[in-house]
Parts: sequence; structure tokens; C-alpha cells
Amino acid sequence: MAAIDCGTNSIRLLVADLPDPSVGPEAPLTDLSRRMEIVRLGQGVDRTGRLAPEAIERTRVALASYATEIDKLGAERVRMCATSATRDAANAADFTEMVQRTLGVAPEVVSGDEEARLSFTGAVRGLPTDAKEPFLVVDIGGGSTEFVVGDRAEGVRSAISMDIGCVRMTERHLHGDPPTLAEIDAAQADIAAAVDRALAAVPGREAATLVGLAGSVTTVVAIAQGLREYDPERIHHARVSYEAVAGVTADLLGKTSEQRLANPVMHPGRADVIGAGALVLRVIMERAGMPSVVASEHDILDGIAWSLQ
Repeated sequence: MAAIDCGTNSIRLLVADLPDPSVGPEAPLTDLSRRMEIVRLGQGVDRTGRLAPEAIERTRVALASYATEIDKLGAERVRMCATSATRDAANAADFTEMVQRTLGVAPEVVSGDEEARLSFTGAVRGLPTDAKEPFLVVDIGGGSTEFVVGDRAEGVRSAISMDIGCVRMTERHLHGDPPTLAEIDAAQADIAAAVDRALAAVPGREAATLVGLAGSVTTVVAIAQGLREYDPERIHHARVSYEAVAGVTADLLGKTSEQRLANPVMHPGRADVIGAGALVLRVIMERAGMPSVVASEHDILDGIAWSLQ
């Protein structure tokens, strides 16, 4: 099966073999290929309401490469989900036409609720058995952040999507390089208001374990661990304290994009927005009263693959 997650900042591919259902519910996927490209599809969407032509073209180039990989590996089924940026765009039809032409499959512009369900499924399958339930799963994307509360037995109990992604918050508030204290304060106030609404709706403060997904979280965790290179195996299911997250966030917000790039775990396409992503994570932990976060390298991409079972 081939799963593609096209978000506001990145587009990712997973080609995997699904386990035989008779093996049991905890049997893992067998990865054949995982790839990620930063295409910044949501460039300027918060301001203009439209997908930029150059952003669509960057996405097309990455998608064409993915289509070649899918064909080479012989995937029998393909599902592509597009999230926050394409929900917001007035010219979403241009994007859909490009995907159909390039991939041969139409993208599904999933709702916030569906995005949350897929993220939860991908994150919770394979969590250590000693992880206490219920879980609050947060998927910090480029345009939005999904908040999902649930457990292994019942799945998703409640979910909500808020427009506080790392690209959106950077474009809305963090204009300096590095951002000013006034810009950081404005971003923090915006994020806190959205987080409080989300935690009241799901309700997140009743959860026992916070699970964090997507590149902002995994990059912060990699930095907190002092890794000298990005190592998914060491990041996956690592638990990091609030104090460590707060320290990394302050450090990132105090640096220029060029200084952030000097960190060996930093993806070049993430350096300008990682400060906002870290800030979203820190504020969620504060407002939810979470002393730590468990990072997961498995997320909506894995959920999309499982949906093809």
C-alpha cells in the first residue's frame, strides 16, 4: 500500500506491506519506503487564501518522484490525503487537477476530524504497553494542530483541529529573524487561546499521557536529546520533560534561521518555522499540565496506510 500525506509544510510518502489481519491488532507495518520533502504548499495561504503557483509546482515535482517510487515498488493501492492548506485555499481545484495528472489518483481533502482520527490511529498502534491511558495525541502541522483524546480499546473519543500550525503562526506573528519579544508574546497569546478552546472541547486535561506527532515535535525531541544526527529510532517513543521542551523552545526562538540550521538534526526546510512549532508544543504542555511528552515517528501517514487494510 502507498500512503501520501500532503500538509501545509511537507509532503510525505510511505510504501508498506500491511500485516495479515490474523496476526493480531498490534502487528506492525513493514516499511518499504519512507520519504519526506519540504514543499511549503501552504506558503501565504493564511494571508491570501490561495495556493501560490510556485508552491503547487514544488509539490508537483516531489509528487512525480513519489509516483515513480510507488510504481517501482508495485503498490496495489494508493491513498493521498491533503490537509490544512488545501482546506483553506480558494484555488484548491488547481491543486486537485495537478495531483490527478501527476499521481493518477485524486487527493482527498480530509476534514479536521478525519485528520485527527488518522493521526490517532497511526500514533497509538505500537505505543509501549505501559503508556497510561487515556492519551492526548497532538499533531502539530504547518497550518493546523489536531488534538485527539482516546484510548486503545475505544479509539478516538473526541477530536478538534485548530489553526495554530508552525507555518501559520510564523507568517502571522514571528516576522523577525530572530523574532522580537513582542512578536513571541503575540504568538503565545494566540496559541494559548486556541489551546484552551481545544482542551476544553476534547477534553485534554483529563488525559494521562501526551503523545506528540510531526516534525516540530520530533525535531524538538532530537535537540533535547542532544543528538548529533536525526535518528528516528532514538526519537520514536522518547519521553522528554516539560523543562527540556521549554529550554529548547527558548533557545530556538532566540536564534536566527541560519543559527538553527547549524544544528545537525535540523531539516533545512524547517529552520524558519521550528520556533513557532516548538512554541505550540510548549504552550500545549503548559495549558494541559503535562510534565512530559512522548514523541512518535508514526502519525497520520501510518494512519492513512492502516486505513487501506
